[in-house]
Amino acid sequence: MKQKSKEQSHQLTYCLYARKSMEAEERQALSIDSQLKEMLGIAERENLKIVAKKTESHSAKDSGQRKVFNEIVEDLKAGKYNAILTWNPDRLSRNAGDLGRLVDLMDSRHLVEIRTYNQIFTNSPNDKFLLMILGSQAKLENDNRGVNVQRGMRARVEMGLWPGVAPLGYLNSNLKDKACQVEIDPDRAPVIKKMFEKVAYEKCSIYDILFWLRDTGFQTKFDNKIALSTVQLVLRRPFYYGYFEYPRKSGKWYKGQHTPIITKELFDLVQDQLNQHTFKKKYKLTKQFNFLHFMKCGDCGSGVTAQEKFKKLSTGEIAIYRYYGCSHGKNWKCRQPYINEQDLISQLADMIDDVDLDLLGMRAELDAEIEKWYDFHSFVTGEPVIDRTLEKKAIDLRRFAKALFRDADDPDEQRKMLQFL
Repeated sequence: MKQKSKEQSHQLTYCLYARKSMEAEERQALSIDSQLKEMLGIAERENLKIVAKKTESHSAKDSGQRKVFNEIVEDLKAGKYNAILTWNPDRLSRNAGDLGRLVDLMDSRHLVEIRTYNQIFTNSPNDKFLLMILGSQAKLENDNRGVNVQRGMRARVEMGLWPGVAPLGYLNSNLKDKACQVEIDPDRAPVIKKMFEKVAYEKCSIYDILFWLRDTGFQTKFDNKIALSTVQLVLRRPFYYGYFEYPRKSGKWYKGQHTPIITKELFDLVQDQLNQHTFKKKYKLTKQFNFLHFMKCGDCGSGVTAQEKFKKLSTGEIAIYRYYGCSHGKNWKCRQPYINEQDLISQLADMIDDVDLDLLGMRAELDAEIEKWYDFHSFVTGEPVIDRTLEKKAIDLRRFAKALFRDADDPDEQRKMLQFL
């Protein structure tokens, strides 16, 4: 280790920095507490002045992503201290970006010294060169590790082994000689098979399956209630009849070594049944749903969701129907039915009969449109403009507002009126 005089060391103010690595191969390195203990021992022995302590648990392989490291850079620029004490150079950086920032700080003399357990780096060409070599070596290790992991993944999937967390209904093997092998979950696999059978043979919908699973108290392997999205994923996943795609959406399919829970024939029957409920995928949605953000379920208080249904008519045309209903966000057992958009518009229009006209918010605008209509009627018929009473004006206003809401071609007009309602 390079020796520095006491006079030199007193001129330096240090930030003590410890980082717990998140990289898998470094997890056996010293813990943060151990690093701090070792560094404080050096500081006491070398009579170093520690003015700040910084610790974090974050990977150092991505440039500019560490909050604490960024704070240190700003503190150095502000002159709060001018040296860093850390366990090893790779605690500071394992990427070219952060390493370059440290060297730039040295060049600008904001950073005078980096001291580690067995080395000292100063603003000299040789020290900076050595620091960059050690940092580049750490980056090389990271890059090689990523290449090796990807190569290992490819080798496993080509052998038919699943490289991730086992899907619901399976369990990852805990045996070292069976890495990436999945085994049947004896508690949940029969339920998974029953899900497919209920859809294929009993014509159950995805919501029917969800209600059935929750009524029976089914839980995932993490002891959570099953979500609707999980039900959809399970029923669409070829993994259960023995095949899988990896990576996802890559178009590369492999025959797995795992034991299938269902047959390919049962899977195909389920897909046919599900596709009957997703006819809309063949067509683009005609427009956005106009009333989603103005309502909640009056029964359970959940948000309102919407969907479009497509029906092929005998003429060959496609009829489109829009429905609004409870999203089951607060009560998955809510049985409130869906309502057709036209029926919903009629109900909303009827609300205009019950509200204070001044609360419409558009009264002045609507009154002006009504006056224009009477002026136009007078011009066409040659009759004088009718002198309307206040009561007559109120009746005209409600009628016009309801007609405007029901027959509006522009959904923005309907949404605008709903905001006031």
